Amino acid sequence: MRFKYFLIIFSIGCSVLGWNYLIKESNDVISISERSILINNENYFIKGVCYHPVPKGSEERNFNNIDKDLSLMVEAGINTIRVYSPIDDLEILDKIDKAGLKIIIGFGYNQNGYYDILSGSFTQYIEKYKNHNSILFWELGNEYNYHPEWFENDISNWYKALNTAAGKIHEIDKSKPVSTAHGEIPDNLAISSLQNIDVWGLNVYRWDDPSTIFSEWKNLSSKPMYLSEAGSDSYMTIEKLGYLKGENQLAQADANSKILNSVFKNSNIVSGVLIFQFIDGLWKAGNPEKQDIGGWAPNSIGVPYDGAPNEEYWGILDIDRNKKKTFEIIKEKFKNN
Repeated sequence: MRFKYFLIIFSIGCSVLGWNYLIKESNDVISISERSILINNENYFIKGVCYHPVPKGSEERNFNNIDKDLSLMVEAGINTIRVYSPIDDLEILDKIDKAGLKIIIGFGYNQNGYYDILSGSFTQYIEKYKNHNSILFWELGNEYNYHPEWFENDISNWYKALNTAAGKIHEIDKSKPVSTAHGEIPDNLAISSLQNIDVWGLNVYRWDDPSTIFSEWKNLSSKPMYLSEAGSDSYMTIEKLGYLKGENQLAQADANSKILNSVFKNSNIVSGVLIFQFIDGLWKAGNPEKQDIGGWAPNSIGVPYDGAPNEEYWGILDIDRNKKKTFEIIKEKFKNN
């Protein structure tokens, strides 16, 4: 009885001091088995979306619309959110957990000291939130293999930093896997250098059919793999394949339908997919007050159906949370597979 009262008093004290995360224990057990991600020993297939909510007129992420966003995600059958920078807000993480979703927490290499790898401050975040039930696993970097210029023109410098960071995470948190979001299929240098990576995320844009990536991965590695980015934008730079030039939600919907068909058909190899992205990003290619045409991304010629990534048109919703045609397609695929 005394121990019970101690826990009550301790919990109240932690709440007053802002230490809620110390008593937010994770209920779900996350593990990997062969090519699968497991939660409580049951296969967990990622049906996800990349989430970086920047409001119109801003260049900074905020979560003022988190309640509406989570409601729309649940409606679409989304079970996982991928973020490119940690969410240092217990209230937001609690809402994600309450909605029944998981989150992949991404850490950048150099984010001016904000829980990044370069400063080492990412470990502080893991210490703080490692027991939170919303977190599926930790993800390091986002297709940095396309940018050796960030690492003294030697990509092996990134792989060394990445592998070391993954090892540090394993020391702090033995309860969750560590992944990285790699641009396309990794080469032998990446595979051999990154022994501390448990699960591989691959950003893959191979038109409307990524199926070849799965056979390639099967021959390359026995570790679990998920598509950390896949999808299409809703703007056609040219008229092609019967899709008219200009904003074209049908082209996006058709491409995402075929991409998801390929993913679910190969579920024995791939552990899920995160569609890029939840809302349009008006901050990416020009004036954040309006939606601009343009933008560029490395290795992007595989973007359906024009080979041009119009960076501000990738949302499954527009900036005002209006559903695009692809929303219903994703909803149908996620809820029926």
